[in-house]
Amino acid sequence: MPRRSKPAFAVLTLAATASLAVLASTTAKAGDDDWLYNWPTHAKLSDGTDIGLVLRYQYDVNDFSHNDGKFTDAHTNRRKYLGFYVKKPGVYDATVYYDFQSKQWQDVFARLQSQVVFGQDFGAVRFGQSKTPVSFEGVTTSTQTTFIELALPSQAVYENRRVGIDWAIQRTHWLASLGYYGQNLTGKNRGHTLAARAAWVPIHEATNVLHLGVAASQERPYGLVNALGVQQPPTTSFKTPPEAGLTTVTLISSGTLTGVDHINRMGLEGLWIDGPWSVQSEYLHAQTTFNVAKPNYDIGGYYVFGSWVLTGESRQYHDGNVSNVIPSHPWGAVEFAVRYSELNLNDGRVLGGTEHDWTAGANWYVGTHLRLQANYIRAFSNKKGLVIDPHIFELRAEIFI
Repeated sequence: MPRRSKPAFAVLTLAATASLAVLASTTAKAGDDDWLYNWPTHAKLSDGTDIGLVLRYQYDVNDFSHNDGKFTDAHTNRRKYLGFYVKKPGVYDATVYYDFQSKQWQDVFARLQSQVVFGQDFGAVRFGQSKTPVSFEGVTTSTQTTFIELALPSQAVYENRRVGIDWAIQRTHWLASLGYYGQNLTGKNRGHTLAARAAWVPIHEATNVLHLGVAASQERPYGLVNALGVQQPPTTSFKTPPEAGLTTVTLISSGTLTGVDHINRMGLEGLWIDGPWSVQSEYLHAQTTFNVAKPNYDIGGYYVFGSWVLTGESRQYHDGNVSNVIPSHPWGAVEFAVRYSELNLNDGRVLGGTEHDWTAGANWYVGTHLRLQANYIRAFSNKKGLVIDPHIFELRAEIFI
């Protein structure tokens, strides 16, 4: 379990961030609130090269009730990212950052634009550790997601970051990518993955977007050699906490699956934005095959959510993904959202359980570097007849550049 800290610290953190918003609303004048948007954390050279810091800090509150004693309340850090980037538009970019909370490297890559080599844009090639493409919600930056945590199927199916090489091309009304990946920088998840993603964007305007996409991958995990020098068979597992990030307790889980040959993942994604209104949905599926005589293991789930920006702004869309609301008022922007998610880990003899969650959320965007979030989750799970339906209250205060 994560280390529990005093709830008072969470209150002070939230209050401090809120105080910044109040200060902005009382001191900023029209055209005089630039500090909320442009922080002196990067520098541009005369040739257009931009060098800057990457900073993400999140402090979370997770409080549980009606959970049969399965969970412990937690109030502590969620992420502490620090790193840097360098980019020259139309030429190259590189990013390196580390999460001091999880003690893991995050994005560590360099990317080259093809037009530098060929004189024409045939896309970009990236080398290093980056996110694999199956899960629209998963590839969204953690500071840009509408809800505090990913939906059930995203957490269970998403493969996360791997070291590899990928190619991506983007046009106004479509995009495509193809990548080959190995293990991550921690040396875990040994194996290799081939993945691809494509999307059609028939409507692509500033505040009016329709995005329809598909992604697929095939992972072939490798077994490990134990301390005695004995080769162990490849394994995998599918599980997820109930959309709470400060716990490792899961209500449903496939358990460890052994003798894995490969894992096929597939996702269908959709996004519609119309001014302050938006709807986002995704279906995710994973099929595990084995190198021994037993049937495939198939799991699947989906989520759908709607959001409304009370203050009239719109969610942003660019580069085939979504990003935060940019406030048009000195005191910020307010967004409300509701999500339903569902995941089924029962298949054949593997009774991993089923779960569906309802989440109500509210976001307060203060400029483009500060955000306060609140989520209330009603989870409903059933694993082999054991029914646990926790209520979860979550808060997050975050700062990011």
